[in-house]
Amino acid sequence: MNVIKPSLPKGTRDFLPEQMVRRQFVMETVRTIFERYGYQPLETPSIEKLDVLSGKYGEEGEQLIFKVLKRGTGLEELLRGRKEFTATQYQDLVEEALRYDLTVPLSRVVAMHEAEIVLPFKRYQIQPVWRADRPQRGRYREFYQCDVDAVGSESMLADAEIIAIVYQVLSTLGFKKFTIRLNNRKILNGILKHGGIASENGNSVFVAIDKLDKMGLDGVKAELADHGLTNAEINSIFSIFEISGSTDAVLAELSKYFNGNDELLSGAEELKQIIQNLDSLGVNRDALRLDLCLARGLGYYTGPIHESVVEEPKMGSLSGGGRYDRLIGMFLGRDIPATGVAFGIERIIDVMTELSMFGDSWAAAKALVTLFDANTVDASLRFTQELRKAGVKAEHFFELSKLKKQFAYADKKRIPNVIIIGPDELAEGKVTLKIMSTGEQIRLENAEALKFLLKN
Repeated sequence: MNVIKPSLPKGTRDFLPEQMVRRQFVMETVRTIFERYGYQPLETPSIEKLDVLSGKYGEEGEQLIFKVLKRGTGLEELLRGRKEFTATQYQDLVEEALRYDLTVPLSRVVAMHEAEIVLPFKRYQIQPVWRADRPQRGRYREFYQCDVDAVGSESMLADAEIIAIVYQVLSTLGFKKFTIRLNNRKILNGILKHGGIASENGNSVFVAIDKLDKMGLDGVKAELADHGLTNAEINSIFSIFEISGSTDAVLAELSKYFNGNDELLSGAEELKQIIQNLDSLGVNRDALRLDLCLARGLGYYTGPIHESVVEEPKMGSLSGGGRYDRLIGMFLGRDIPATGVAFGIERIIDVMTELSMFGDSWAAAKALVTLFDANTVDASLRFTQELRKAGVKAEHFFELSKLKKQFAYADKKRIPNVIIIGPDELAEGKVTLKIMSTGEQIRLENAEALKFLLKN
């Protein structure tokens, strides 16, 4: 018998039950908050047409799209003896791809179903995406995103609401020290104008600036020089990029450059509106930081942008998003304003696990009903069903085994309560409840045991 060595593709993971319970808890928390703000669910296919995804993510993002080969392409024959394909040959091989994110599919949906959608269209989506990335800590090739977007409004209230949702999600999940970094693509465009840098070079500059945390100041400046920027241009834009301090202080310092720079002025005014609205929405200003170096590398952003981070552990952003007023127009032929955010659920779960934010007990069941002997099996099964009907997550043991073994099973699965129905309990019409954390055993009427389990 040939034994296949079990293994996984790089950048993918199995999720065992305890991990799945944590994932479900986080996703359900996020889903509940989305719906509390009036957002509705949407799902799209895992596979999209390649031309739907292409040209939306910038040069580096394009390299990370997982492309799907057509069936019957004769790939081996084409590869044999060849190192390069012509554009026509490549087009014959690929016409579909795994989705890279959830924002571009949303834009396609809006364009295809415009007549059926009421604007503003407030939708959320929780589905996996795929990127041909280099797997590393906090980065995977297959991972879930949780997106929430508002389509059809130019109001900065929409952007403020999205950021308020980020604050609500992270606060509800138990994060105490996190920062929501804010910027505006219009400010970035205004900085380019101040430096005399051509707008067509903007995306390459933004991608480089976005790497500041990873590469440091010298590394980013070197990359900008590689893109053809002069030292004078680099120093000119960094005279603004290096402005720091409180949001009010940064905006005040930025105002010195407003004269004749309409984009810089417009971007700053939008951020002022958002911050004022966030005050009204209950977002603590201490959680906000205006970061002029925040660029968000994706090419489709047009206005306010933001991401959330924790200082420890260092694991990149937990959420990222912004306004993209021209993306839908690429499918529809006319622009529809939109803004949103994507939560990196995998990173959030990894950070919560590392910070021990889930607690100790994550058992699917809250009670295990033992099987004492053959004469009590019926009573045990009936009581298990009684618990389930009342809303208590419960399971019963499958085999007639010693109680010691059944207690050990409950302990390994972190089931906090064990119910024993032996001959004595059966005769009295009661159950014995063992609290696993303390070892305490209590003899209770069935109804009392049920009430205890519901309460605890």
